[in-house]
Amino acid sequence: MKKVMALILMLVLTVSMISGCSKKTSGTTSDQSTDVTQGGAMQEETTGKTGSAGKKEVVIWDYFETDAQKEMMKTLIDGFNSSQTEFVASHVYVPFADYEKQLTLGVASGELPDLVILDGCDMASFISLGLFGDITGQTTDIEWNAYIEGPLSSTMKDGKHYGVPFATNCTALFYNKDMFDAAKLAYPDENTTWAQFREMAKALTKDGVIGFGNAGTNTDEGTFQCLQWIYTAGGSYTDIKGGVKAFDLMQNMIEEGSWSKESVNWTQSDVCNNFIGENLAMMQNGPWQIPGIAANAPDLNYGVTVLPKFDENSGQATSILGGENMGAVSKDDMSGAVAFIKYYDQTDIMIKAMQQYGSFPPKTEAAKDSYWTSDPIQKAFITQLNTSIPRGPSALWPSYSAAIQQGVQEVMTSAKTPEKAAEDTQAAVDAVE
Repeated sequence: MKKVMALILMLVLTVSMISGCSKKTSGTTSDQSTDVTQGGAMQEETTGKTGSAGKKEVVIWDYFETDAQKEMMKTLIDGFNSSQTEFVASHVYVPFADYEKQLTLGVASGELPDLVILDGCDMASFISLGLFGDITGQTTDIEWNAYIEGPLSSTMKDGKHYGVPFATNCTALFYNKDMFDAAKLAYPDENTTWAQFREMAKALTKDGVIGFGNAGTNTDEGTFQCLQWIYTAGGSYTDIKGGVKAFDLMQNMIEEGSWSKESVNWTQSDVCNNFIGENLAMMQNGPWQIPGIAANAPDLNYGVTVLPKFDENSGQATSILGGENMGAVSKDDMSGAVAFIKYYDQTDIMIKAMQQYGSFPPKTEAAKDSYWTSDPIQKAFITQLNTSIPRGPSALWPSYSAAIQQGVQEVMTSAKTPEKAAEDTQAAVDAVE
């Protein structure tokens, strides 16, 4: 807990020193969206206050940036607002890179929304910090056993409920079929090893095209994509040295030019944009990119398979479990937050939202909908989910993630050898207590 409080103080001091920053709004009243820019002021607390037609306001924060995700939120909010007469919901966009800072400032200042949609791995730390309130007694009509165990457990502490799983997903390997065909290469599949993957990427790196790229940016988005390689090599988030072969692979392929050196700066959206633009032959990414590809590059001939395994004697590669939770912020009046959670808990609402979002619903039966099981690309992600594991879980995950991000950045930029980076990252991880 001392480590967590020290992190809070550090973030508060850092953000308080940023000058000339302000909150901006974007969009129109019809999309009920507000944009909080980096270092911006926090959204005013609104639950219990009245909005249009005397209804109580329910403000939701999210970091969704793709068109599909924004449309999903609009559909959800419009549906909720028309389903009852007591509340009116709206949402605020906060950039992913600023999300933890804004929430940390909100905990310190008390200026917070009513609901927060956040990365599932971060919820444990913010429950410990008191951001979320216990809604167990107000949600006795929710069938909690209908949810997938892993995502549900990340919304709980000591048997109490603080929110609901919102989406579950993982990353897998996208590949451009036309590029593979032109290079006379067999498509990657569940038997593809790291050595074969490396040779594929080399052969595809030509004429301005790079064989592979992923998101290695210095946020938890980078941890989400790069930690998988450490696990597949035999390590874990607490055993970096055990996965040093992952650092070897990253650095060698980047130096060969077959793993984009720009990965160190790329978000997952950046990676997808380069794949759509046919600057990448393969990418690591998630199912939330599928709607955007369909909308912006409907003729792109691509496939998806599981990530490459370590060697021929290894089982299917690990992927990291992703997805968001929706947490109810602790307030005297949490009725609006609970009402919205109960609305989303409806299976048909959840299925429609996740179809728009490009992810998998966190309810077991909802995930069996034919939308996912009858599509070969979606089925590849279901297969990859079988060997997907969570980040942590740990209330100190932000500190673990920061240490891993630093190591990945050092490897990708060749600032350190893989061995030295693994040694130093291991020391940083060991220091998290």
